[in-house]
Amino acid sequence: MRILIVTNLYPNPFQPGRSTFNRQQFGALAAGHSVAVISPIAWTDELRLRWNGAGALPAGRRVECDGIVVDHPVYVFPPRVMRGWYGHFFRRSIRRTFDRAVAEFRPDVVLGSWAYPDGWAAVTLARRAGLPVVLKVHGSDVLTLGGQPSKQGPTGDALRQADGVVAVSRDLSAAVQRFGVDRNRVRVIYNGVDTSLFCPGDAAEARARVGIEGNGAVLVYIGNLVPVKGVDVLVEACGELARAGTVFTCYMIGQGALRGLLERRIAELGLQEKVKLAGPKPHKQLPDWFRAAELFVLPSRSEGVPNVLLEASACGTPYVASRVGGIPEIAHLGDGRLVAPTDATALAATIRERLAEPTAAKRFGGARLRSHAEAAAELILFLEEAVVNHRRAKPHAA
Repeated sequence: MRILIVTNLYPNPFQPGRSTFNRQQFGALAAGHSVAVISPIAWTDELRLRWNGAGALPAGRRVECDGIVVDHPVYVFPPRVMRGWYGHFFRRSIRRTFDRAVAEFRPDVVLGSWAYPDGWAAVTLARRAGLPVVLKVHGSDVLTLGGQPSKQGPTGDALRQADGVVAVSRDLSAAVQRFGVDRNRVRVIYNGVDTSLFCPGDAAEARARVGIEGNGAVLVYIGNLVPVKGVDVLVEACGELARAGTVFTCYMIGQGALRGLLERRIAELGLQEKVKLAGPKPHKQLPDWFRAAELFVLPSRSEGVPNVLLEASACGTPYVASRVGGIPEIAHLGDGRLVAPTDATALAATIRERLAEPTAAKRFGGARLRSHAEAAAELILFLEEAVVNHRRAKPHAA
């Protein structure tokens, strides 16, 4: 197949560590099929990164990533206003690039990754070109729209008009169907894991490699520092652990809009020596962070199926996570304890209970998880099905 992918969730020269889960899955698709990617970069991100010293993109804004040709048009939009029109801004920003890809690459199918504005733009452009289109939804793009009515309408339009929708969990599939999408056009396809990279290893050696020193339990969080991930709840739980006399250090790996707020709250609680905002880390270093941890902690308010829990399980690292989204669907794959979201007291209590268990009981051999190739093979079957159904259907109006 020839697959044209439209998404902002992909690495670019300014953000090489962006959305590694898509990089890995698209790479697995490209192992047996022709793949091209259109991944626009928000003008606000590009301006900030260029201001901080990042170099310019090459002429034509086209690069290669893992052998895949990637176009990076500029996504132009008015920040914080007119959110109901972001789909139109996204479509306008990529339209010329999309039309060129249709003429030169001649795709069999369009795959949009993220419902809105990416997926909405992908659907409308694919329809105009007479191409089948499948959307992949990840979690927050569908599950956190309750307070965002300007996004609900176009998100529902995109999901209903697509030839198929890929959901990463049963919980997310049910949410998609509540938008009026026929259940026969929704497929649950769990993400894969690079088990050659994420696998068990010696904790002491891992701590030495990532630079962790000292005694006490090591807690690790990996993800964006944004409200939906519950990182503020984790800091409050760390405050309760400290007041209870627990000896620990919590390393928060990632970056995001809440960093300043977290820094202030950590200082207010006197946790500077116990909670470390360690910033983003290269993807290849993450297995050692999992191996170094007594516990991985993910206190999210909403999730699809978080890859970090699959990766922790592949490394044999137990975790404490929120009982939200698709997390209960994968808890049996690893050694996880689930708690109610936003409850810092319950989170702290569960962490204490887990740390009190004998050390030998905290590690297991690493879960047998599906690979990226296995997940990609399932996705290909669904894309092929969407292409066949599209050809059988009556032509769509231009």
